[in-house]
This record gives sequence, structure tokens and C-alpha cells, in this order.
Amino acid sequence: MTAVAMTRLIKNTEVVLVESDDIATVGVGEATIPTLEFFHEILNINEAEFLKATGGTFKLGINFENWRNTQHQYFHGFGVTGKDCWAADFQHFWLKGKQLGLKYEFGDFCLERVAALKGKFARVQNKGINYAYHLDATAYAQYLRMLCEKNQSFRRVEGKIAEVTLTTNSGEIESLALESGQNISGDLFIDCTGQRALLIGDALKTPYKDWSHWLINDSAIAVQTQSTEPPLPYTRSIAHASGWQWKIPLQHRVGNGLIYSSRFLDDQAAEQLLLNNIEGKPLTTPRKIGFKTGSRSQHWNKNCVAIGLSSGFLEPLESTSIHLIQQSIIRLLKLIPVNGLRQVDIDEFNQQTEVDIASIRDFIILHYVVTERDDSPYWQYHTQMSIPESLKHRIELFKQSGHVCLKNDELFEDSWMQVMIGQGLTPENYHPIVDNMSAKELSKFLGDMRELIEQRASSLPSHQDYIKQYCASRS
Repeated sequence: MTAVAMTRLIKNTEVVLVESDDIATVGVGEATIPTLEFFHEILNINEAEFLKATGGTFKLGINFENWRNTQHQYFHGFGVTGKDCWAADFQHFWLKGKQLGLKYEFGDFCLERVAALKGKFARVQNKGINYAYHLDATAYAQYLRMLCEKNQSFRRVEGKIAEVTLTTNSGEIESLALESGQNISGDLFIDCTGQRALLIGDALKTPYKDWSHWLINDSAIAVQTQSTEPPLPYTRSIAHASGWQWKIPLQHRVGNGLIYSSRFLDDQAAEQLLLNNIEGKPLTTPRKIGFKTGSRSQHWNKNCVAIGLSSGFLEPLESTSIHLIQQSIIRLLKLIPVNGLRQVDIDEFNQQTEVDIASIRDFIILHYVVTERDDSPYWQYHTQMSIPESLKHRIELFKQSGHVCLKNDELFEDSWMQVMIGQGLTPENYHPIVDNMSAKELSKFLGDMRELIEQRASSLPSHQDYIKQYCASRS
């Protein structure tokens, strides 16, 4: 992702990609959020071609099952829920409707949620529907590599890094020595070496902030299975007693996995739990992936920028990993060094990245601490643990007043509302401006909106039919 962005958008710059075919991609980042569409737009990537190459499908949101309690499910849709006014967001109107006895769910006013649960999808003019993708992550990497190789300013070097050489005076990275004996020098080094963090961590000794006391999951088991039904236009996230399971439908198969904490579940039991809860014949052997949640104290240190797992990792819930990668890429392109490194650019990059990742960290923790579940030691730990002060403020603000606190250019305002309400947090009060509408006017306002969304969703083709006519995979 970094290489294709650099080669396509930054002219008069040589981009050298050092990688080894002996080192496989993680290969399980198969669900995205809508920001990837923007990333592809600025790179002029053809959507239908990309989806064909990756066996991709469309994603309108995530269905959360057993998170609030073992009998409950809710949907986090990617669209905007309802209509706001200048003083109050839509949840305030919905809250008064509930008090008046109207039986609408909050998600009934999100087109993406209603369409997803009907199995419907279509790209709508003027971005009338928000969507993301499910994709084969390994095929996506191969597709992007093919795009890179079309650019004359790009050079790929096959090999593994044996040693990182630092300059004597500044301590910056001077060159990479490969196992083959080849040396690669450069001005700016981008560390995409995953959790090994060979440059930002091993060479530059940039500290790693451990967040495993808040995000306790440290393991994943992944397996691919045959499809047993047409692909649904959403990801399923199914909570278990000691973790949660994902189900991601592609055109040609289904990606499955279990995220868990080794404190509460051993690997053998985790694998058996996953295999007992999949549908379709396994196509691969279950694969264990370990990780440590946290973040680098600096994401850009000297002449090295960490992107991806070398920068930090939260966990796959809410599919934000690829989003954080592309945000770092775009941030780097905006602050790209001209005539040498500037500390002010480095500081700005680090500050923006820190705000971004801390906000998403809090959003993920929210799913675990606002819940009615206490049926296992895993869930009991979450109900008793301390949480970041920033998250505590957001929860209390929404609980007491129905307001959502956002910082800078956060993307997740509607997402925060959908998840908080879905997890069982209902505000105690609504904004008084809602009382400007009579009960009859509010009932009509909500009823008309709900009917319009239902009609729009019903008019869409099925997700499967749309894929067949737009981007059927060659595989």
C-alpha cells in the first residue's frame, strides 16, 4: 500500500521495496472500513478491477452478536443514522420517540443497516450509500505489487534484511544490508516489517507502549472455509465466553477467525472452539497468530516512518488496521520531506497519529466495557478493569446528555452512537430543542423517515446479483 501510493503520487522519487517471497503476509486483514474507497480514488485504482482481482465483496457494516448479552445482536452500519438539526443529533429525536412509546430501533434509520440485513446492495450515485470491502488480503498485496511494477520509479529487491546500519553522527538509518550481501541506502526508510519492527524498533530502539491491560486479546486462530451461502454484505462478529469470532464472506470462500486472550483460553481450546462454530468445509489448516496490543512512542523517528504493525496494533475488531495504515500513508504524503528532514514535520506526524490511534483504541475498548455480560472470567475482567480517562468522559457524556464527544477529524461519530446504544447505553436525557416538535409531528417525522429508508433498501438488487454484474471474480 505504501509503495503504490509513493510511486503514483510522488514524482521524481525512487521507491525501493525490499521484501522476500519467503515471508508471507499476515493474510487475515480481510475486512475494511469505507475510507479505503477514498484511498483507491486518489490512487486512481479501478474499483471493479480491484474487486475481481481480490475476490472482493461489499461491506455495509458489522453485525455484533452476543456482545451486549448472549441473546442480543445489533448492527453497526456505515451510514449516517437519521437526520440531525443544528443543535441536536438524531439520537435526541429517537430518544423522545422511545419515551412516547414508538417502537423503532435506532438502526431502523440507517439505510446501510436496513439494506445489509435484507442482503441488498448497489453503488448509488452521489455516494448515497456508504460501503467498504471484504477482500483476500494476500491477493490484494499481489494486485498492488502489480500496480507498482508498472511505474519506472519503482524497484523491487528480493531479499531479507540481515543488518541495519546507522550513521555515526545523527544515529539515522544509513543503509540496509541484505542476506545476499547487497546494500540498500536511502534518504527515508519506511518500516513495514510487521511486529518484528526491524528498523523502528530493533535498530532505532523506539519504545513500545503496552496497552494489553486494556486490550487483553493477544492471539488469533484463522481458517478459510468453503462458502455455504451467497455472500452477505456485512461482517459478522460473534462474541464467545473468552473472545470473539469473525466471519468474512468473499466471492470464492469465507474467512473465519477467533480472537482471544491466552490468559483465559489456551490455543488448543481456541482452535476447537473456532472449528466447532464454522460453516463449510475448511480449506486451510487453522493458523495461530500472536500479537501484543500497543503503540510506538514515536511513529516517525529520525529518518524512519513505521507503518502498519511496526507502528502498533490494536486488534481486528471494527476492521481499523488497514484504515490506520492508509491514514499513516496519507499523512506521510502530506508531510513528505522536501530538501531534508524537518523535526516540525516529524512532530506533527507523531501528534496526529497518536490522536488517531488513541481514539480508535478507546472505540474498541468501548465494546468490551459497556456490556451486560459477566458470564465468564473474561467478561468479568472487562467489567472490573480501569479504562482511559478519555473513554470514561465519552461514556459519561453520552449517558447523561446524549452527546458524542469528537476530537479533530474523527470519523466515527455515528459509529460511537450505534455501538453505545447497541451495547445497551441509553442516554438519560435528550436535548430540549426536540420539544419544539409536538408528539404528532415527531411521530410523523420518524415514521416517514423509516418508510423512505425501507423503500430505498427494498429497491436495491441483491448483493450477489450486483457482484455478478459488476465485479465477478476470475477465480
